[in-house]
Amino acid sequence: MTVAALILAAGEGNRLGRPKALVTVNDELLVDRAVRVAHDAGCDPVMVILGASAHRVVQTAALDRAIVLVNEGWAEGIGASLRCGLTALADKQAPAAVVLLVDQPEIGAETVRRVADTWCDTEASAVAASYGGQMRNPVVLDAAIWAEVADLARGDTGARAWLRAHADRVTVVACDDLGSDADIDTAADLERYDA
Repeated sequence: MTVAALILAAGEGNRLGRPKALVTVNDELLVDRAVRVAHDAGCDPVMVILGASAHRVVQTAALDRAIVLVNEGWAEGIGASLRCGLTALADKQAPAAVVLLVDQPEIGAETVRRVADTWCDTEASAVAASYGGQMRNPVVLDAAIWAEVADLARGDTGARAWLRAHADRVTVVACDDLGSDADIDTAADLERYDA
């Protein structure tokens, strides 16, 4: 069963000093890397939610075969971008969506496939990757819960509020062997990648 991908890339990167979608790691923009990872994992459709500097991102990035949506309310936080994306995906008739954050360059297609395959093989409403025993991203959300997730997604909280409130409906799958959930929030974080 094919799972959609929802890439959240709308933030302005306050602590970093520039939008993370426009950051280059290993000669690839983070937003293009996330799109490639989603396609390589077999996701369809792949939707990218932009916000801050959306015009620049569209002009600069390849965004290969991705559906691009601009979240005008991006300044509210990740919750607004998740709501925007889930609402748009509802029209695409996808059975589930894997949510990816643009600033996690060590999450690859294998991780996305693992959480998507786990969702396909279980009756869980959501499947989350874990690292070091901690539930993290990416997360697969069954279409049946999108409205509930959107209702709780506010400010800097995306799907986390729903996942914590419904832990009995969430399957957690360890992904430590496939990489890291390290994100890029600051210039010091970016230095790890020699970008």
